[in-house]
Amino acid sequence: MSSNVTLEAVARLAGVSTSTVSRYLSGTHPVSPDKKAAIDSSIDQLNYRPNLVARGLAKGRTMTVGVMTQEILSSFFNEAMRGVEDGLIGHNYEAIFVSGHWDPADEARRLTSLMGRGVDGVVLIMGGLEDSVMARHANGVPMVLMGRHSALKQVHSLSFDHYDGACRAVRHLVELGHKRIAFISGPPDRFDADERLRGYRDTLAQAGIAFDDQLVASGNYVEPGGVTAMNILLDRGRPFTAVFAGNDDSAYGAMLAMHRRGIVIPRDISLVGYDDLPHSSYCIPPLTSVRQPLRELGREAANAIVALIEGRKPPRSALTRLELIVRESTRALPA
Repeated sequence: MSSNVTLEAVARLAGVSTSTVSRYLSGTHPVSPDKKAAIDSSIDQLNYRPNLVARGLAKGRTMTVGVMTQEILSSFFNEAMRGVEDGLIGHNYEAIFVSGHWDPADEARRLTSLMGRGVDGVVLIMGGLEDSVMARHANGVPMVLMGRHSALKQVHSLSFDHYDGACRAVRHLVELGHKRIAFISGPPDRFDADERLRGYRDTLAQAGIAFDDQLVASGNYVEPGGVTAMNILLDRGRPFTAVFAGNDDSAYGAMLAMHRRGIVIPRDISLVGYDDLPHSSYCIPPLTSVRQPLRELGREAANAIVALIEGRKPPRSALTRLELIVRESTRALPA
């Protein structure tokens, strides 16, 4: 049985020292190719499986990282979670996922629960936790915050420039000749949603286009919200030729609402989303969207939390700027 195979047995069969096998398995020091081949062969023959729990306990760790997302079913959060999971696997840490559902009180309870399970670190994906709540827990374990910035020194923040992304989306529509541009916003009092609204307003102002609050409706970042927001915009009777949706899920809902009213995209109305989720390439028509490399951000968060757990400085972020991916959901207005 693999559970009875010891590190010493692997080393003996491979003809190397136990410390060499230990270094090889932990990845802390390089091992020569011939020793690596001998150890791999020994592991295969003996069906050896390292006891990660015991190894973690020896270091005073559980080898687990708590990951608090907001909505497990969301395509946005799925991409981010997959990135975190990918990154942790390479370091032999396992993720424990919980959801906060955009409720700060629920988030606080979930965070307390993770701490009670003895996780070695925590990755927070978005959410509305106040700095005071994060600070209380960040004094106990390392913490990485994805998707928004925190002024807390104890919390390592990784985020994108939501303002710049919104400016790119609206500027694209302006360059296509659109002057009546509607906006489906995100939830109120959310940093990313506020920044995208600010980018929308500022880009209109830079183009000499007056802001009209009747061309703004909240979609709450979910598909049903996008349907409702688009219906509200159409029912108000204010003419518009283009829509910038605060995220792709809202854009999907807007597409459905327009389809039901016989509006053809982009012949009648152009549409731009935000996030560039995988489904956006397969919409009808394929959706123009601002690309956020969510999976890459998740991997960076995993590398950062492991570095903090191990007492190292997190690697410098290598994420590139946001990119507008132009597809068939937008078109230039006739001259």
